[in-house]
Amino acid sequence: MALAAKLQLRQSQSLVMTPQLMQSIRLLQLTHVELERFIDEEIERNPLLERAEPQDEAGGDQPQKAETVSEPAAGDDWFERETEWSAEAISQKLDSSLENLFPDDPGTSDKLGPDLTAQWKSASGGSAGGASSEGFDVGEMAATTVTLREHVGEQIALAFTDPAERLIAGELADSLDEAGYLRADLDDIAARLGTDEAAVARVLAVCQSLEPAGLFARDLAECLSLQLMVRDRLDPAMKALLANLELLARRDFQTLKRICGVDEEDLLDMLAEIRALDPRPGTAFSGGASDAIVADVEVRAAADGSWAVELNPDTLPRVLVDNVYFARVSSHARDQAEKDFLSECLQNANWLTRSLDQRAKTILKVASEIVRQQDAFLVHGVRHLKPLNLRTVADAIGMHESTVSRVTANKYMLTPRGVFELRYFFTASIASAEGGEAHSSEAVRDRIKQLIDEERPADVLSDDAIVDMLRESGVDIARRTVAKYREGMNIPSSVQRRREKRAMANAGR
Repeated sequence: MALAAKLQLRQSQSLVMTPQLMQSIRLLQLTHVELERFIDEEIERNPLLERAEPQDEAGGDQPQKAETVSEPAAGDDWFERETEWSAEAISQKLDSSLENLFPDDPGTSDKLGPDLTAQWKSASGGSAGGASSEGFDVGEMAATTVTLREHVGEQIALAFTDPAERLIAGELADSLDEAGYLRADLDDIAARLGTDEAAVARVLAVCQSLEPAGLFARDLAECLSLQLMVRDRLDPAMKALLANLELLARRDFQTLKRICGVDEEDLLDMLAEIRALDPRPGTAFSGGASDAIVADVEVRAAADGSWAVELNPDTLPRVLVDNVYFARVSSHARDQAEKDFLSECLQNANWLTRSLDQRAKTILKVASEIVRQQDAFLVHGVRHLKPLNLRTVADAIGMHESTVSRVTANKYMLTPRGVFELRYFFTASIASAEGGEAHSSEAVRDRIKQLIDEERPADVLSDDAIVDMLRESGVDIARRTVAKYREGMNIPSSVQRRREKRAMANAGR
């Protein structure tokens, strides 16, 4: 068979992570404090951006009132009103189209459901607080403290060159708690990102080598092991000790010496090494001034009996593009380099305003669907919290599951029952003993706590007794699950509770 060169035309689809797409994804998961800092940085580097004052948005001195969101009219977009850039023009100027960046945006109100009143509040554009030009402000210095997420993100950018691995590492970093522990299952992350668990495990192994040692551990034993590994002190005896930390908590030194195969002196040296470790390596980045929790979404009862969902204007920074300044400066541009710079600034400014508007609409859509799903919780309380997962919300509003995950990260909702993180409403389901509707794990936790609070000193409930009582009320739950929930609420075992109640009774005599 002879070899010959020939041309073939093939059609394929691929996802390209453009800079604009990466920025839009990043804006989704930022808290309002981080978003404010990001906006300030963009305004400093882009002369065409400025913050929108209340009179700029409402057309007067009075702030604009909330407006009910209905089906948006074609072209009725504040971004298109403030600028003269159409979607087609942006697609020609940027390296990707708007459809590529927002492929999962089916509209705002058509997916919310007719039984829910969704309202939109325009941001008031509050001015950012600033320090005096003379000297420095101590409060401002405290506000610039590097967070754990920022510290880890800088190392991830250097540790990974593959975009896919960097994306996985970012997802792992978003799952860190304030102590630096990984609070997510690898299989859940793999399913959310469309990869296999082995790839996530490989990325996790690299992340566990980041500084400070002990980050990305899944439990205390792994956290201490990572720190000892850096010190080259993770020998077999130390591994055996870390595998039996419960014996150390009970101060059962005789059993520990036998398991570790060491004498008393060696055991004391090992314990001294463990005491020198940091069981919470992430807390070093949580110092300084704490940011107060400000709800991103507000939910209140509407006059017609439904729920009104509004965005908190204090968490929605609004920026404007100064087209007048652009026209004046561009007309005096001396060379092509200056024209290119101004053109790039205008493109970035327009894209940022579009991304901020899209972020606000996405948060509103996700929050509205959560309210619709958890209506019984808002009316009756935690006992009526329904099992809910990210996929259910994503399918209901026509978005990707990963988008919903980013939106619900570090966002809060103010309800008539208090302020809750959006992730609070996503709970695992526990089957019903009678084959009916499943129960939320959070509701079951509350029921377990109530049973223990109401127990009498002479009749302390064991985990088995709690299982029987829950099954009588229609909750099919295993004993180990009850024990896990009880320990998660820092409730001691029945033996310990019985001893405490007896001690309190004897002390009262």
